[in-house]
Amino acid sequence: MMRDLRYSGIAGVVAYWLFVAWSIGENPWFSFTKNALSDLGSPEKASAPWIYNYGLIVTSLFVLAFSLYLMLSAENRLQTVGGAYVSVSSLFLALIGVFHAGTRPHTFVSTYFFVQFFLGMLLYGVGSKDKAIRYGSVSLFLLAVLGTLVSWSSAALIETYEIGLIAIFTLLVAVKH
Repeated sequence: MMRDLRYSGIAGVVAYWLFVAWSIGENPWFSFTKNALSDLGSPEKASAPWIYNYGLIVTSLFVLAFSLYLMLSAENRLQTVGGAYVSVSSLFLALIGVFHAGTRPHTFVSTYFFVQFFLGMLLYGVGSKDKAIRYGSVSLFLLAVLGTLVSWSSAALIETYEIGLIAIFTLLVAVKH
């Protein structure tokens, strides 16, 4: 079971991008350089917005499973707290699908998904005895913060960048454990 949980983060990233690809296929107007990924889940903009929104909810289950792995494999309290933050991020990820683009809570839940995940990643990494996970997590956290300082041409580009950092962390944990 632990082996399956260890790879659930990677599975979540793959599942998310499969739903995004499917949603883009239904919405040829979408542009990574002009839109936000959440536009794919907006009933006002998207054809079949349920694809993207349900995709977020499905992906959140993989993130939750990954957070369970982080907590169950934790070597100390700091890593346990880091895993708990990632578990909270999974709730916010599901809520992005519930409160799609165009609803009042959308900006809050989407921002807090990233905030919670990256704080969890940082805490888990700082608590790790494995140097690759420790330094990798701190570096990825710093890259996430630096990413917010860049002037991106669209929300989709920064979201893709940040999701890429999450993917690297899940891969790092899966490979190093």
